[in-house]
Amino acid sequence: MYGHWLIGLIRTRSGRLVGTIGGVALTVAFIACLGAFLQYSAAEMTARSVAQVPVDWQAQTLSGADQSAVEAAIRSAARVTGLQLINYADVPGFEANTGGTVQTSGGGTVLGMGPGYFDQFPAQIRRLVGSVDGVVIAQQTAANLHVGVGDQVVIHHHQAPDTSVTIAGIVDLPNADAMFQAIGVPAGAAPQAPPDSVLLLPMSQWQQVFDQQGASRPDTIRTEFHVRLDHHDLPFDPVAANTWATDHGHNFEARVAGTALLANNLAVRLEAVREDALYARLIFLFLGTPGAVLAILLTLAVAGAGRDKRRRDQALLRLRGATVDTVLRLAAAEALVAGVGGAVLGILFGALAAHFVLGATLLDGTALPLLGTVAGAGVALSLAAILVPAWRDARGSTVAVARRPIGNDRTPLWTRFYVDLLLLALATAFYWRSAASGYQVVLAPEGVAATTVDYTAFLAPVLLWTGLALLAMRVVGAGLRHGRPVIARGLRPVAGRLADVVAATFGRQGRRLTAGIGLAALAFAFAASTAIFNATYETQARIDAELTNGADVTVTGTSAAPASEVLNRISSLPGVLAVQAMQHRYAYVGTDLQDLYGIDPTRIGAVTAMSDAYFANGDAKATLTDLAQTPDGVLVSQETVNDYQLSRGDSINLRLQNAADHQYHVVPFHIVGVVREFPTAPKDSFLVANATYIAQQTGSAASEIVLIRSNGDPARVARAAQSVAAGLPGLKVSQIGDVVALIGSSLTAVDLAGLTRLELIFALVMLAASGGLVLGLGFADRERSFAILVALGAKPRQLGAFVWSEAALVTGSGMVLGLLAGTLIAYVLVKLLTGVFDPPPEVLSVPWFYLAALIVTAAGAALLAATGEAMRSRTHITEKLRGE
Repeated sequence: MYGHWLIGLIRTRSGRLVGTIGGVALTVAFIACLGAFLQYSAAEMTARSVAQVPVDWQAQTLSGADQSAVEAAIRSAARVTGLQLINYADVPGFEANTGGTVQTSGGGTVLGMGPGYFDQFPAQIRRLVGSVDGVVIAQQTAANLHVGVGDQVVIHHHQAPDTSVTIAGIVDLPNADAMFQAIGVPAGAAPQAPPDSVLLLPMSQWQQVFDQQGASRPDTIRTEFHVRLDHHDLPFDPVAANTWATDHGHNFEARVAGTALLANNLAVRLEAVREDALYARLIFLFLGTPGAVLAILLTLAVAGAGRDKRRRDQALLRLRGATVDTVLRLAAAEALVAGVGGAVLGILFGALAAHFVLGATLLDGTALPLLGTVAGAGVALSLAAILVPAWRDARGSTVAVARRPIGNDRTPLWTRFYVDLLLLALATAFYWRSAASGYQVVLAPEGVAATTVDYTAFLAPVLLWTGLALLAMRVVGAGLRHGRPVIARGLRPVAGRLADVVAATFGRQGRRLTAGIGLAALAFAFAASTAIFNATYETQARIDAELTNGADVTVTGTSAAPASEVLNRISSLPGVLAVQAMQHRYAYVGTDLQDLYGIDPTRIGAVTAMSDAYFANGDAKATLTDLAQTPDGVLVSQETVNDYQLSRGDSINLRLQNAADHQYHVVPFHIVGVVREFPTAPKDSFLVANATYIAQQTGSAASEIVLIRSNGDPARVARAAQSVAAGLPGLKVSQIGDVVALIGSSLTAVDLAGLTRLELIFALVMLAASGGLVLGLGFADRERSFAILVALGAKPRQLGAFVWSEAALVTGSGMVLGLLAGTLIAYVLVKLLTGVFDPPPEVLSVPWFYLAALIVTAAGAALLAATGEAMRSRTHITEKLRGE
């Protein structure tokens, strides 16, 4: 019996069955892809975070410890792929005699390294000039002492004679904070700043130089093992990886208790990734939940479009003697076929989408729990969409109840209890609560991303999305009931003289039409909000990349080899629109050495964006104008203002190095503003001043940085600039494309681009389904009514008035209401996820092309559904009148 029933459904109700299967498949595919995104992003976060740790462990041996025993304990606690012994020696200072002047520095540190260190830990040291096979000096130390390759530097010792060494190369220490960290300090203690002056010696030479100091002042000498672990042993999940790293560190500490201390850099990094995993789940809630809810509602709407026919089918079965149990079993069979078929197709479509959009594999052993869950959810959704309404209809014991006419439905509960207004009020309250408290999902103090999760914050956009859709349905329903003249005038271009009749029929079909319009509005709102948020994020990602890189292309040099020496040659390169030199010096604020940037305030905006968000007063133009009009003006970072209790208008004395004697001298400045961020500047403390004033006070007009604005491909300009800079040692060329890729794959981003691409694709599909499939199934469910009109002599144009008018009403109303709601939701999303953007956007970016694609897709789907119904309604009139 069940087989014959299903065969009959396939033959006579194929559209209804296929539509339900498609709805379930869309829901399953979307949820499966979201689950794959969570798993994939978690694994990517783990891999990227581990790759960014230059040294996994730093084990400092204590006085009197057996170094060979500590090394053996390291190898026993975990599998090791790199291990090097590093010696540290604290010294009173350095001295150099160059150009007829003597320069000295304050206290510093001299490192002793083995020959394999640079190969095993390449991220620790970046070679700038010369060779790393001898004595090398840190870039800032070389600038302070004004020394280069081949110059002599005197090392002052504690209770030992001075030693002179010859510089073989100049290097940069990109991870100085970690390399010189204090190991074993109490948790929560303030971080120790790295030394201002650093020399690096080969291990054999270091031992000779510091043999006497080590004997007289052993407290100034320390030894560390730098360790790289085998990362193949790490689990993919960030939480599990953090546990693994922490446990192995504890194992080592237990083995060397009392003889060594451990800085577990890997565990610290993975601890931050655990927080980022929370952020990934929150992004899923913000951007994924509306899509999943829309897919579920779409499935329910598709299944509900055939409810009247199912009701008639049930009445016919009851008339022929079928019991209620039999009717429900047949409905369950239909639901299982639709659910299983939709689950299988959804998993296949989800696997394809995950592969091509996210680059993730969905059909493997690790995804079996996820696939089983979404498949079960798909079957449950099908049962809820078909079996529950059938059970509710079958509760009436008479055929008359089962065949009750359309239009007698009572007013929905949500309308009577004003659920839409309640949801909007709650959304406003949650948003106001988050905005008033200054809550941000992602914070980035000092450039280190941290996540603070308040899961109630995501309720604001979800409640707003749902409340606006219900409010739209309320407004449309009231308009259909009471706005017949207005609707008739609006439909006259489509329905002609039948506009009044069509408007009257719409008034009697208000619940069905408002449901269709509400679903279309939800689809438009979901697609528009996701698209606007994504466009805003991409725009800000480029601004962030420009902030980090400095401009489209940036050439960075040193005080010994400034980039301004190739300025004229770079400006003549093809594809260069504008160039601007920028000084990068160092200045002492009290005892704090800070980055100092010298600019031309009137021209800096020609090569790089000057966002209002960079400045505390929120006005970039006014701030730069004040700086230009104040020759000795300086912009001070917010952290410096807080640390030294400064304010606008204050006088401040900075110490700058003079090019004549290479000594630091006091230079007076006046504070004209507060700068929060600036191109190429660090996240914490820095200063911005007029380049001409700095040149006058230091005796050097050289600029260490050249910023380039390109009018084409930045990568091509960067390659040309690289060939120009090749003749000057130490110059580095970077372009914005590489920085965009780095930012887009950072922990904070959590592959947001992949998620939004996925959602934008599914949004188009859902919009087409809501505008075409639901509309088409609704037409198909009323084929008998249309056939009656045809039998009474209705002409194709007259019949088309009903079909086209309904398509125009549903699609047009849903589009207008949905786009307005989507823009508002996108605004709320951007405000709540402010921490994702650096700097925060000043306005929303609107993807006009994608929104046009949304409108064309919805209109095309509605056009296809209406055309198909208009053509079908002229055929097989006899069969339709017989009620099939």
